[in-house]
Amino acid sequence: MALTDAQRAELEQARAARSETRRATVPALEAMLYQVMPVLDHGFVRVVDYMGDDGAVVQSARVSYGRGTKAANEDRGLIRYLMRHRHSTPFEMCEIKYHVKLPIFVARQWIRHRTANVNEYSARYSVMDREFYIPEPAQLAAQSSSNRQGRGDVLEGDEAAEVLRLLRDDASRNYDHYAWMLNEDDAGQVVDEGRSGLARELARMNLTLNTYTQWYWKTDLHNLLHFLSLRADSHAQYEIRVYAEAMLETVKAWVPLSYEAFADYRMGAVMMSSQMLAIVRRMLGGEEVTQVTSGLSKREWRELMEVLGRPA
Repeated sequence: MALTDAQRAELEQARAARSETRRATVPALEAMLYQVMPVLDHGFVRVVDYMGDDGAVVQSARVSYGRGTKAANEDRGLIRYLMRHRHSTPFEMCEIKYHVKLPIFVARQWIRHRTANVNEYSARYSVMDREFYIPEPAQLAAQSSSNRQGRGDVLEGDEAAEVLRLLRDDASRNYDHYAWMLNEDDAGQVVDEGRSGLARELARMNLTLNTYTQWYWKTDLHNLLHFLSLRADSHAQYEIRVYAEAMLETVKAWVPLSYEAFADYRMGAVMMSSQMLAIVRRMLGGEEVTQVTSGLSKREWRELMEVLGRPA
């Protein structure tokens, strides 16, 4: 992931600026402001701004006037209670804004989370960069035979090499055509005075989905944690999971008590149906339960056995 000299200068200037404030600040997250966290081959995540901290969560739950006088262990206990019992509004009191650079196909998956304010780079107004996501060989996998949304075995040898070649060639060729249709360079200058060039809003349709886009993405802590519980999960698609994992690090720095509760009650926890819970009770009572006698489907049984660490 390479930034231009102008982009680096802009970030350094922003990091050098200082503002006096009476609002709560978090030193660990302040240190991350305007720092670029590389993701994939050309992507990144960076924190632009934030509001609130762990104290804002407990303040709103207690509806206190100031920062509160409760001991830290009481704040921790309250946050864990709120997380455990799925209270949402106290966590909505904190907000954070990210600048994210990501492939278009990841953005289209990400935008399904309709609980954020988003402003994306406009290809109607500006020319897209010549940057494409090309997977590492370890991420080239065949379609899973058991999961329509998942990956199977990693491709190897000539087939893997051919896939990588096609991805590079298609992206480069389509961008060349995009640039020709625009008839302008990266600075917006006309290349061939003899023709007009196609409108940017039309020329962009030819770009491949691995082209990089950028956006500002602002959300509250409650909805951010919901996003991360899905996208940082091991079953999530790799290309969006690595962004979620980078964002988890920012949450850990920003609201450590909320992060701890989230890790314990969401990321490190499992949900069981009433049927599954009844089966666990039967097993604890000494009964030998099988998939046939459980009443669960094969898929539900397999998921339960995976949670219990038993062979399906």
